[in-house]
Amino acid sequence: MSESPLKVWLDRDGTLLRLRLARPKANIVDAVMIAALNDALAEYREVKELRAVLLDHEGPHFSFGASVEEHLPGSCAAMLKALHSLVRNMLTFPLPMLVSIKGQCLGGGLEVAAAGSMLFAAPDAKLGQPEIKLAVFAPAASCLLPERMGQAHAEDLLFSGRSMGAEEALATGLVDRVSEDPETAALAYFDQQLAPHSASSLRFAVLAARDEYRQRVLAKLERVEVLYLKELMASQDAVEGLTAFLEKRPAIWTHR
Repeated sequence: MSESPLKVWLDRDGTLLRLRLARPKANIVDAVMIAALNDALAEYREVKELRAVLLDHEGPHFSFGASVEEHLPGSCAAMLKALHSLVRNMLTFPLPMLVSIKGQCLGGGLEVAAAGSMLFAAPDAKLGQPEIKLAVFAPAASCLLPERMGQAHAEDLLFSGRSMGAEEALATGLVDRVSEDPETAALAYFDQQLAPHSASSLRFAVLAARDEYRQRVLAKLERVEVLYLKELMASQDAVEGLTAFLEKRPAIWTHR
């Protein structure tokens, strides 16, 4: 049996759930990683003492993104539905979810991070949605990023495929803190701002604060998933972009 791609443990006397992506350096968000994250969230969802979750990573990079192979027509429906189930589970998790990011945080990796409550980034962090360069788009990010950073900044990332550094991400609202050691900063935030509170009341506060936001994102995610699977993946350029990437050659666009 292969080693789990995710390390899971309880910290701070059982009040903080730690989730650590553990397949460096890429920490690819593939079916196995998604399943491990979903399983961990389900297992600890009802633990009454929990005050928060901290998601971080081994290695120099948070994640290079989703598996390109799993985006091909034969497997993309299952991959997309699994990733979107993870996003739903993160958005509906009843406690704050802190995310610590170093290095590259791209594609499906940024979609997972953006489903969290508060993002702590190192100065070397690079955050982006490069999907458009492969002639596809990022469904979950199309729903999450406008909520986090506003429509104009989100469209910049989604349409250009570029990455932004930590300071620009902070200025646009994509991340909440920049720190040389984002894990330590996230832990300090937990210790000072979340740990002293009633765990049960914190759950009510999260439900109240996230209610309409969560409804908007989940409703849009359903529509965008259909657009991706039924229309985008029926286009020639989407298949060509993914295939060209895997074959390590320039794509030839037909613009249809």
